[in-house]
Amino acid sequence: MPLSITSYQTVQFSLCYPSLSAGIAYLGAEIVGAASLLSLEMNQRIAMDGETVKALVSALVHPKRRVILAACNAVLDLCTTSIGRHCLLDFSALEALIFRFLQVHMSPNSVSLCSVDSRRMTCTIIGFKGDEHPVLLLNAAINLINTCNIEQLEKIPRNLSVALLAFSKKLWAQVHSQMLLNNCMKFNQETDFYASNIKINNLAESIFRLSICADQLSIALPFEAIEMRIFGSKEAGFEDFMLNHWEASPFIMERLLGDSNDKYDIFGPFIQSLNSKESFPFFLSSMLQSMVSCLPIASDELDILSFLKEVQHKLGCPIIYQQDVRVLRMKMPLEREEHFFQFASKSCCLNDSQTFKLDDVLKCGEAYQAGYTIALRGMEFRFESIAAIADGLASLFGQPSVGVNMYLTPPNSQGLARHYDDHCVFVCQLLGTKKWKVFSKSNSQLPRLYDPIDSLHCPEAENSTAACTLFSLGEGDVLYIPRGFPHEACTNSGDGYSGFSLHLTFGIEVEPPFEWEGFVHVALNYWHKNQKPHYASDSSSGILYDISVDLLHVTIGLIADSDHTFRKACLAGAVSWHSYSNNRLEIQKTIFCDLLRKINTEPRFSEVVKSVEVAIQKNEDPFQRIKWLQFLNQKAETVERQDWNMPFMGPEYFSTLCGQDRDKGEAAFSLVKSRFCCEVKFDDVIGSYRMLLERYKRVRKQYTNGMISLHYGS
Repeated sequence: MPLSITSYQTVQFSLCYPSLSAGIAYLGAEIVGAASLLSLEMNQRIAMDGETVKALVSALVHPKRRVILAACNAVLDLCTTSIGRHCLLDFSALEALIFRFLQVHMSPNSVSLCSVDSRRMTCTIIGFKGDEHPVLLLNAAINLINTCNIEQLEKIPRNLSVALLAFSKKLWAQVHSQMLLNNCMKFNQETDFYASNIKINNLAESIFRLSICADQLSIALPFEAIEMRIFGSKEAGFEDFMLNHWEASPFIMERLLGDSNDKYDIFGPFIQSLNSKESFPFFLSSMLQSMVSCLPIASDELDILSFLKEVQHKLGCPIIYQQDVRVLRMKMPLEREEHFFQFASKSCCLNDSQTFKLDDVLKCGEAYQAGYTIALRGMEFRFESIAAIADGLASLFGQPSVGVNMYLTPPNSQGLARHYDDHCVFVCQLLGTKKWKVFSKSNSQLPRLYDPIDSLHCPEAENSTAACTLFSLGEGDVLYIPRGFPHEACTNSGDGYSGFSLHLTFGIEVEPPFEWEGFVHVALNYWHKNQKPHYASDSSSGILYDISVDLLHVTIGLIADSDHTFRKACLAGAVSWHSYSNNRLEIQKTIFCDLLRKINTEPRFSEVVKSVEVAIQKNEDPFQRIKWLQFLNQKAETVERQDWNMPFMGPEYFSTLCGQDRDKGEAAFSLVKSRFCCEVKFDDVIGSYRMLLERYKRVRKQYTNGMISLHYGS
């Protein structure tokens, strides 16, 4: 039965004036909770009544415990609908819940995982030993946190969000340990644990969300420290590297004996964290146990909440084989990679995944003793100190992010087969020694991210007579290997520290928008937007103009397929701490002018038309590779991915270029191409390009913050 207006007023009055009677306030909260569950219509009606919601929020800070419990239950009842949760947020219910929760003492250690049958499904929830009061408050707070948008998360008072995050991370450490042990008891009324209705993934999501806006990288490193440690202490070290080696040839920076300058010891905190866990190499077990799976995020995902929506049911799960960790060695004399775990070797496709349990983690130590390399991906999402180095390198090379892997190889062993990477890597030798062979690049083209490559293995380099350079890395040495250069590495036989190797690889992964091809597409998009007002879009000349711009985008892609300069990393968004930054920008301007001249002299109209025609016949999108351009035409607050196509490029318009208007279309295309190449200026485009780079960097920083918080051992 719907509540009457008089009933509403009674509830509001009883909740707002606790001095009259705690019993009346209690009954008022009970009525709101019960009514919220009557129907969707009633729930929405209550949520839309601002005075009722305001009164309910006020009851959360009532001096009487039973009133708070009733109000908290009513909030949870109201949270069963989206509109209920949003209205509670509008009236600061989240702040009230966190404030009250932090006032109540609750231990994060007395927890257990409980299996509960609900609606013909079995789900796992977190059980707590002790009082239900703080559990209800935490449950309600998690519900609302996982409803917040970015703006609402940023509005949570910092002292409240920091304190709740600290508690939640301690709680998560206990929950994750239970999950890894697969300890889950069947819930019943006689158990000592109170079933909270907080699911594991809900807790993980709330921690991730609270971390999104946090200044997680508290140990941010100065660029000077990174440049000096990687490229040497000479003033011209970095400049020499960029001019002579970047994307061109291998390079080694050997650490001088006795060079123990703590100012530039950027790897020290990570190494110390390993030594503080257990003696080498037995730190591996505790490290793996503290890790969760770093679920992949799409390269063009610029909305972190959209990512969370996709992965919310898997967030916080233990590490997954292949995705997070590999355990492998070279099998001789076949020279093929052999996996330690049978579920990998028996699989017909190495994309199959397997979530690690505690037994699998412990077996990694056995595998190491048997000669297997332990390869861990996503180290920048697991350790703050590594994230700080990766963030600094990304800024130095003008990229949104840098990926980091860790390789632990026992004595007299080789982990990975000879291969090349589609990204440049810096191999940083932390402990032990390793010998490397880097082979000459047989293909003049730079490999690109996401290009279909046959596992990046290189049969042509497997010839033992192929030219190669030998490098021997000791502790503190850094080896640079450009993308496309085949390489392999092995350890020597030896005892203890003398034979093993521990190194990190920092991968400079150049995303499509941040190649030179991407910069030219940004330039054309900028020029197009500034020219468009001169044409009526619905006129024949306007349509022909738009089609010509579309074809020019395709032209740029076709030229880039054969010209390696378009594939190089654009450094227009890079930062530097010394005077070389000015020289670098001038170099970027020169490269841009050279690319424009290349485009202007390429008579590719027929080839471009044929390319688009084939794509349309195959029902393919000829602009798939530049869909990221949509983000330049959206406001910063609305960066979600959309189904998107370039304007006017449909079969009905394209047919005009293949029929009687072909000559007219070619003339229009040539004019647009010539004007663009002559009129566009580097300084005009750089602002749009850097804005795009910042959008990419922002979501990667949010992802990094969230994942680091879920790795309680970092």
